[in-house]
Amino acid sequence: MDFTRIVAGPYCSMVLGDSGAEVIKIEQPGMGDDTRRWGPPFAGGESAYFISLNRNKKSMTLNIKDEKGKEIFKKLAAISDVLLENFRVGTLDELGLGYEDLRTINSRLIYCSLSGYGHSGPMKYKAGYDVIVSGEAGLMGITGEEGGGPVKVGVAVTDITTGLFAQGAIGTALYFRERTGEGQKIELSLFESQVASLINIASSYLIAGEAPKKWGTAHATIVPYQAFKAQDEYIIVGAGNQRLWRRFCKVLEREDLVDDPRFCDIEQRSKNRKELIDIIAKRVAQKDGSQWLRKLEEEGVPCGPINSMDKVFSHPQITARDMLVDVEHPTAGRIKLVGIPVKYSKTPGSVRLPPPLLGEHTEEILMNTLGYSMDEVGELSKRGVI
Repeated sequence: MDFTRIVAGPYCSMVLGDSGAEVIKIEQPGMGDDTRRWGPPFAGGESAYFISLNRNKKSMTLNIKDEKGKEIFKKLAAISDVLLENFRVGTLDELGLGYEDLRTINSRLIYCSLSGYGHSGPMKYKAGYDVIVSGEAGLMGITGEEGGGPVKVGVAVTDITTGLFAQGAIGTALYFRERTGEGQKIELSLFESQVASLINIASSYLIAGEAPKKWGTAHATIVPYQAFKAQDEYIIVGAGNQRLWRRFCKVLEREDLVDDPRFCDIEQRSKNRKELIDIIAKRVAQKDGSQWLRKLEEEGVPCGPINSMDKVFSHPQITARDMLVDVEHPTAGRIKLVGIPVKYSKTPGSVRLPPPLLGEHTEEILMNTLGYSMDEVGELSKRGVI
């Protein structure tokens, strides 16, 4: 049961669906997931945003404020393995649909709750939004060019990270249940997920007590490890050890830099960053990016172009790794979706269902899964339950 909307929850349930889970997406009648309207662009009346997050799901509309709606919700919970929700903290408890209520009818249920700031603490009732939490939890403060203002990451990485944490947590809880027969409640928040994702930046602050600065495309300690402007385009290079540093200097035809006392090891290169970057930048600007990339790759130096979307989706690895999938959508026709990044040798994932229309599967679920008659479904529709 996927009772989530926006990004974090739907991304989690999509990953589970890609791996074979039967996902029932429960939405508010007449409204649905907010991202259905987050456009342009649209395809067949559905936003590209919604399409990106909701394949391999069946959509069911349900008004859980109605007693009949609560009854249907509980019947689904009784036969479900997992319930995923991201309502304001306490909302489902107030409706009698919280974990303590549902565990009495399904002790094996894994109840995964996503929120902005967690179920305790002074901010537990504050709504969580990716861009707000990315600022509050430190990500935006370390993103951007040195001396510049705060910069938002190009996609909702705080939401995505939380969704991936949730998917992993659900897998862990399922494994525990297989061993013990017991379900449990899982809590995650955008705030905690983002703080946990600060990794080395958080650790450096906690150990050294120094606030990190912004580095743009550069690295705080490894130099060179950043983008440079060639004659025609930007390229990115990473020389993370002495072997790669020597090879990089060879490509630049500046082997004199290898043993220069200012740049002879990682510590010295970091201390004398500005001088070194100026030297490299002037040299890289003398040739086209493709020339540098070819030479760098020949020497085994990590490097790559800074690609626009058209170049990303014409990249040879996209085809080789099945990272584009065509599906037939009920109103948009044939559409392309990003493929599944995880490759299993024995249980490969698949895109079985296109992103659903609002309430597309309500009757199917009520009649085929829960055993309601056509007349009962008609009454529920008249009453506004579905």
